[in-house]
Amino acid sequence: MSSVLEPLRLHPVRIPMRHRFRRVDHREAVLVEGPGGWGEFSPFPDYPPGVTTRWLAAALELACGALPAPGRSHIPVNVTVPAVGPEAAAALVLESGATTAKVKIADPGQSAADDEARVAAVREALGPLGKVRVDVNASWDVDTAASRLAGLARFDLEYAEQPVATLEEMVELRARVDVPLAADELVRNSPRPLEVIEEGAADVLVLKVQPMGGVARVLELASRCAVPVVISSAVETSVGIYGGLLAASLLEELPYACGLGTVALLEGDVTMQPLISKDGQIEVRRPEPDPTLLERWRPDRDRSAEMLRKMRAAAEVLT
Repeated sequence: MSSVLEPLRLHPVRIPMRHRFRRVDHREAVLVEGPGGWGEFSPFPDYPPGVTTRWLAAALELACGALPAPGRSHIPVNVTVPAVGPEAAAALVLESGATTAKVKIADPGQSAADDEARVAAVREALGPLGKVRVDVNASWDVDTAASRLAGLARFDLEYAEQPVATLEEMVELRARVDVPLAADELVRNSPRPLEVIEEGAADVLVLKVQPMGGVARVLELASRCAVPVVISSAVETSVGIYGGLLAASLLEELPYACGLGTVALLEGDVTMQPLISKDGQIEVRRPEPDPTLLERWRPDRDRSAEMLRKMRAAAEVLT
């Protein structure tokens, strides 16, 4: 194992998801027990080492770094609604108690009618004062995005997250639609993450602690950003979510609810006191994994070995 991991205790976990999300039905993570506490390494399965090294840097920051104290005690969060049917979507919103919802749309195999039915159900569940944002995961071309967003505009969208893939497409789309645009993949996958703002391609930036390389990196980017930022999750356990909560707590302003209420998408967690929202807020506190839950969610030997292999591959790139 890479020398950077040798002093640390590593705990693979594999937790079922309540609904299929980003083409996965289990969330896999390696929890890192280090001198500074617990960190989490949970890149999605198809990510290569050149990408997952940032996720490892974030895990090591939490497990080994000297973290600042939180700046806020509670963080407002949205409820995340996967590509489910209208009834399930409404139930998730009502169960959460949140006043803001992020709705996944443009999922492979689903139609514009499916998306509109889901967004309509969420809007009805939230009521007229609630806020609805949609996440497209860069699935559309510009013409499709302009047409679909025009159709969804009647639901009074707060913003549309990454409707198209490229910087040039975002610039063109922003000139054609009235719905504010947020950039996610364009930020975390770019060697110049603030270029999207410099080129006038987005109204909001979505920043995620693990994909961006840690709390300090996210805060540094936010400090140089001329538009509002939304701290969001990568669907972590409570261990990883704490990094996002800490970063959000240290921002000067929080004009938007953060996308950190995703522990509710999991069938379980690694702590007896999970970081889930109550009335649309999550308390900023650092969770402690429970040994019985670590054992409960431990994958079989082969799966654990594969997860650790991917972590070692990221460590080789990092070092």
